[in-house]
Amino acid sequence: MDNKPVLLDGKTLSKEIEANLKLRVEKIIKKTGKVPVLATILVGADPSSEIYVKMKGNACERVGMTSLKVNLPEETTTEELLTAIEKLNNDESICGILLQHPVPKQIDERACFDKIAIDKDVDGVTCLGFGRMSMGEAAYGSATPAGIMELIKYYKLPIEGKHAVVVGRSPILGKPIAMMLLNENATVTICHSRTKNLPDLIKQADIIVGAVGKPEFIKADWIKDNAIVIDAGYHKGGVGDIEISKVKDRAFAYTPVPGGVGPMTIATLIKQTVESAEKKLK
Repeated sequence: MDNKPVLLDGKTLSKEIEANLKLRVEKIIKKTGKVPVLATILVGADPSSEIYVKMKGNACERVGMTSLKVNLPEETTTEELLTAIEKLNNDESICGILLQHPVPKQIDERACFDKIAIDKDVDGVTCLGFGRMSMGEAAYGSATPAGIMELIKYYKLPIEGKHAVVVGRSPILGKPIAMMLLNENATVTICHSRTKNLPDLIKQADIIVGAVGKPEFIKADWIKDNAIVIDAGYHKGGVGDIEISKVKDRAFAYTPVPGGVGPMTIATLIKQTVESAEKKLK
């Protein structure tokens, strides 16, 4: 390869986004006297979920917003969680609601996601939000996919006419990123656990998105030279869903793990909360 691969630096971009959001939050407070609030709901005490919620709370603080933490016990029922969400929907001071995924097994997560009011769905988890986004209508996108798209656009990477292969079909990552790429005129293939000849399909990808949730599941030798490699996974030992270390030198562009997609997820969540606050408080 003649050209040096482009490192898609989510860490630096997220800091730039936060600096801009800080100014927007200051403006909101100055004009209305109200501080935007993001409510975060954590059910149970999953250690990694606790870390994620804390990181989101810290990001709120950095831009001058308030984070309202709602901690519910492990044995919470679906009904109890729905009641807690409804209370936040009706609270005028709340601009955004985040329900940390995953919730304990006894809870109907989809019903609880869909209980979140569309104007407070800043994490982009409702069926209604997904449908609107897929149809090209205004909606808050799922935070991780929307963060990926922001990263791609910031580095002016070509999407139109490219073949994008998304590995994974989760409702908050695989499916929405596929729709977002489709809306930008990529030709999209979605692969999953029942896909036949996965390596052959990945070999055709101009853009590959790893969203499968298994450490280094996607092998470097499945990926062609000059591909755009987006790794949305994070696992112990600082590895993602793709063998990034073995493919990065021959990629056109790639996300590091950590420091690529992760910081963009949080920046997007905060940005969408600020947008919600601007709409609400104006």
